[in-house]
Amino acid sequence: MDSKVVPKRQIMRLRGRSYVAFVFTPFMPIMNWLEEIDATLTHSPDFFAGRPIVLDLSAVELSSHGITHLVSNLEGRGVRILGLEGVEASGLDSGLPPVLSGGRGCLIQQAEPKKVEVQPPPPSSSLLLQNPVRSGQRIVFTEGDVTVLGSVGSGAEIVASGSIHVYGTLRGRAMAGINGNSAARIYCQKIEAELLAIDGYYQTAEDIGETLRRQPAQAWLDGDVMRITPLN
Repeated sequence: MDSKVVPKRQIMRLRGRSYVAFVFTPFMPIMNWLEEIDATLTHSPDFFAGRPIVLDLSAVELSSHGITHLVSNLEGRGVRILGLEGVEASGLDSGLPPVLSGGRGCLIQQAEPKKVEVQPPPPSSSLLLQNPVRSGQRIVFTEGDVTVLGSVGSGAEIVASGSIHVYGTLRGRAMAGINGNSAARIYCQKIEAELLAIDGYYQTAEDIGETLRRQPAQAWLDGDVMRITPLN
């Protein structure tokens, strides 16, 4: 008698994995907000390519049809929306991205000063990269500073919650202070960056003065204005 072989059942495995998602918060009028998106894409066409984007609609009042139209406009610009925030799931058109909840905000809310006992700050973490960051590579470090002993190639990207130090040429994109750290800075020995950003404020290559290019420089926030100055 032939024995029948019963295939072994495969156990489904679930794994958790976190990503840094960018949150878009549109304002009215929507066309003016879309013009800002267009300006960013003009300077850096691939800036949003392959990135998880969440659309926070809490600051605007849009109908379901209006939300569908907005998502379509963004997708036409190559911006893929992962999910929605700030709206009720009921009544939305089918085919829209899901409504998400439970996301942790990254901005630090200011509070009234209080007299508290001063505690020494906890030791900060840092990431040291001893090799150059090549074109197409993306380094994300949400625990502190990132230091690159080499250069950062064109099309590469470094994202850090702290400051970014590049002991070479910075040709790609550098985004510091992503968790609301407005005191973060960006340092490099030669600035040829495509984009610099600190705590959400950014400047593109066209905004960097010609006298600064190919020179040692640092970027920092002065209120809500990004400054790029020589590194003496």
